[in-house]
Amino acid sequence: MSSESTEVWTGWYRDRSGAEAIVITADGRQVATRIRGIEYTGGSFAALSAADEGGQALTGCVLEWDLPLPVVIDGATQPATLSCLLTLGERADLSLTLHCGGAAFESCVAGGDFDGALERVRRQLPPGADFGRRLLQTA
Repeated sequence: MSSESTEVWTGWYRDRSGAEAIVITADGRQVATRIRGIEYTGGSFAALSAADEGGQALTGCVLEWDLPLPVVIDGATQPATLSCLLTLGERADLSLTLHCGGAAFESCVAGGDFDGALERVRRQLPPGADFGRRLLQTA
């Protein structure tokens, strides 16, 4: 993904007070979402903090979203979906599941390292397969 484009994904925010639909945007450098009227931004999914609330970190919640991530197998592009589950508490736990061709490739990492979790998923793909595009490179 180039830093000139913005991706938009829909998902869910859940905490003890309930659940609500959210929209997550990513521009190659930052991710952002609005939850209950508060804008959260950060350099990574696990580092979201309130823009106007003294930088308070987003915590005590779960974020879920799906995004399209095509897979190229031996030169042929297949549609695939990456399901993401981020738990933000005392630490960030991220689970990724790539659904492609009737199979599921999973990765779970502590600390919310999106790039690390995505690389673990990529290494599970069959020989000759790779992602058909790049996603946000987070720190």
